Amino acid sequence: MDILIWIAVGAIAGLLADWVVKGINMGLLGKIIVGILGGFLGGWLLGLLGINIGSTFLSSVVTAFIGAVILLILLGIIRRRR
Repeated sequence: MDILIWIAVGAIAGLLADWVVKGINMGLLGKIIVGILGGFLGGWLLGLLGINIGSTFLSSVVTAFIGAVILLILLGIIRRRR
């Protein structure tokens, strides 16, 4: 069941981040992967900064969204330098 929640959170966060950060074209699977990785990155960064936004489904989506946006921005920078 936890994996389904990770996929749902990743999908929502990835879709929202893709909507905010333009110019990075990925398929649905890519958006889900970015959202899941963004959840790890966002959780790590917020924890490092001492920010706790809760443990609900919505707070997980917000955390993953923050991380996914950062990942997409970094990916855009890397793609432009090539």
